[in-house]
Amino acid sequence: MSERAAPFYCPYCGDEDLRPSEAGHGAWECAACRRAFRLSFLGLLAGPSAGPESG
Repeated sequence: MSERAAPFYCPYCGDEDLRPSEAGHGAWECAACRRAFRLSFLGLLAGPSAGPESG
């Protein structure tokens, strides 16, 4: 089982022909539009926002 999550489609053209890039961890290449991009996990969000309560 792989430790990385794979994207389902290219964020630029929407095609599904993606391959891991040799550029490093989280880097992907789209064969359809020939773009390369990187995905990264930023962290977990905190609980509900501390903004004004509704109601």
